[in-house]
Amino acid sequence: MPSPTQVVALLKAQQIRYVRLYDADRGMLVALANTGIRVSVSVPNDQLLGIGQSNVTAANWVSRNILAHVPATNITSISVGSEVLTTLPNAAPILVSALNFIHSALVASDLDSKIKVSTAHSSSIILDSFPPSQAFFNRSWDPVMVPLLKFLQSTDSYLMLNVYPYYDYVKSNGAIPLDYALFRPLPPNKEAVDSNTLLHYTNVFDALIDAAYFAMSYLNFTNIPIIVTESGWPSKGDPSEPEAIVDNANTYNSNLIKHVLNNTGTPKHPGIAISTYIYELYNEDSSPGPESEKNWGLFDANGVPTYILHLTGSGTVLANDTTNQTYCVARDNADKKMLQAALDWACGPGKVDCSPLLQGKPCYEPDTVAAHATYAFDAYYHRMALGEGTCDFNGVATITTTDPSEKTSFLDSFYVCFFIFVWIYSVRASLSLYGTAD
Repeated sequence: MPSPTQVVALLKAQQIRYVRLYDADRGMLVALANTGIRVSVSVPNDQLLGIGQSNVTAANWVSRNILAHVPATNITSISVGSEVLTTLPNAAPILVSALNFIHSALVASDLDSKIKVSTAHSSSIILDSFPPSQAFFNRSWDPVMVPLLKFLQSTDSYLMLNVYPYYDYVKSNGAIPLDYALFRPLPPNKEAVDSNTLLHYTNVFDALIDAAYFAMSYLNFTNIPIIVTESGWPSKGDPSEPEAIVDNANTYNSNLIKHVLNNTGTPKHPGIAISTYIYELYNEDSSPGPESEKNWGLFDANGVPTYILHLTGSGTVLANDTTNQTYCVARDNADKKMLQAALDWACGPGKVDCSPLLQGKPCYEPDTVAAHATYAFDAYYHRMALGEGTCDFNGVATITTTDPSEKTSFLDSFYVCFFIFVWIYSVRASLSLYGTAD
C-alpha cells in the first residue's frame, strides 16, 4: 500500500472530497487532517463484540479514534461493523447495542449532531428485490432490523447499504441483461416494470435502492434515507468471470457517477440523489479469492489509473487521468548503496543525460544521492513513455502523483532541471516525428 501521505496526495489530486475507511487507522486520520476531506470511519468486525457488550469499551474507542482527531480531521460518520448480519451473524444480537454505545459516547462529547452512526449492510439482506414494491428484509433478522431502524430514525441517521449490480448480474444466469446492470440506455420495451407501482426501472442499482426503501416501509419506516457505502465493478477476472473486464468497469463506474451527480434519484424517490462510495480506490493484488477480488480499484498501488473514466459533461469530479501527472522518485529510506548503483545504471546503460547533475551545473544541488537519483529515475521513466516496469530500479524507486518540485529541497533545482529535460525530450520527439534520425 502507498503511505497515508501518498494516499491523501492522490485524493487531493483527484479532487475526491469524501472517503470511507474500513477502520480508523491513525496514520490515515492524521494525514487527512486539515484537508477538508469528509471521512467515514469504521469499527472493524473483530472489535464489535467488545464494543457491543461494554459502553466503557465503546467510549474508549471513540476517545482513541474520534476525539483524538476531530476537528482537524473532518469525520462525518461511523459504520459500526460491515455486513454483520451476513458475515458475522453471531454478533447480530449486540449490533444495536454497539451503535447505541458509540452514539452515547458521541453525545457525551457533543459530536452526535456532526457524526452519524450506522452500520453497512449487504443488499442480500433484502429478499425478493424485484419487483421492488414486494421486497422485504429477511424476516429472521426482524429482532435486529426493527430496533436498528428505530435507532437510525431517532438519531437522524441513514441506512448504509452495499450495492453490487455485478454480483446480481452474475447470479442471475442471464436473467438480468448486462446493459441493465451497467446503466446503459435501454429501449422502453426492455425496461423493467414494477407491476404494482407501474414504475419503470432502467438499471439494477435503482431497483435495489427502491427495494430497500420498500423493505423499510414494510416495517413502517418511511423517512430513513439511504447512503450506498460500496458499489463498483471489477476490471479483471478469471476465465470464469468474463464480464469482469476494463470496459465494463469503466462503463459502470462512469455511468454511476453521472447518475448520482445528475440528481436523478430513483423511480420511487426521483430527484433525491443517492450518495455513493465507489469500491475501491486501489487494486488489492494480494487479496485472496478469484482474480476479480484483486481488481476493483480505480488505481493501482502506484497511483496509475486502471482506466480513464468517461465523465464528459460531469465536471472535473474524479477525472482520473493522471497518466501524464506521475513521477518516478527515489523511495524514502532506500539503501544508499543500492540508490547509487541504480543512479549509475540510469546515467550509463540507461542512457539518461546526467550532465546537469555535475558540480557547477544547474541540477547539482541538492547534492544528495536521493535527489540525483530522483532526477535520473524520472528522466528515464519519462523517456520510456511511463512504461510499465520503468520505475523500479531494483526496488529503490516508486511512482508518485506528487510533483517532486513541490518539495522545498527541490524547488530551486529539480523543477528547472525537469523543465529542461521535458523540453529537450519534446524537441527530440518532434524531430523524430518529422523523420530526423537523431
